[in-house]
Amino acid sequence: MSATQKVQQHPAFIQAQNKANFYIQQLDKELTKYPVLNTFEQRTQIPKTYFVSCTVLLLTLFHFVNPLAAPVSNLVGWGLPSYLSFKALESPGHQDDVQWLTYWVVFGFFNFLESIALRMVLYYFPWYFAFKTVFILWLQLPTFRGAQTIYGVVLKPVVSNLAGSRAVAHTDTVTAEGVRDRNSE
Repeated sequence: MSATQKVQQHPAFIQAQNKANFYIQQLDKELTKYPVLNTFEQRTQIPKTYFVSCTVLLLTLFHFVNPLAAPVSNLVGWGLPSYLSFKALESPGHQDDVQWLTYWVVFGFFNFLESIALRMVLYYFPWYFAFKTVFILWLQLPTFRGAQTIYGVVLKPVVSNLAGSRAVAHTDTVTAEGVRDRNSE
């Protein structure tokens, strides 16, 4: 029996392999929700889990090469949201429209602040673009609803205070019905 076969038959190796297969199956189940990835898998015969995993790994490696960190971070900030915003505009419901409109307002405000203080931030905060990418993902992902949180906690009170008492409606959450009501007035 060779050393390779002994390692492959070791209980710790088998347990790690089973756990990795479980997570790959879970990821595959999640990625099946996206028709673009299903089409990509059918056309290229590359499993979508491997494609997404390699893409994430590649983007992570680009963060380690400093000149590529800013473009990758900006790509994460507008690439997927642009596509999903387009899909939201074409969908019959309005809740996804509100989610992506809120994201773009917060993302624009963040980019404005970043443009003012970028040199100072980069000087004092060495892994800025890696943290920026994580922050942008937090803003985007529907699980966290980060953009709606930032809008409700930071932007809405500031804009309300600057614009006057009734310029911005005083609702706790952004809803599709609230946007429709404001648009119909």
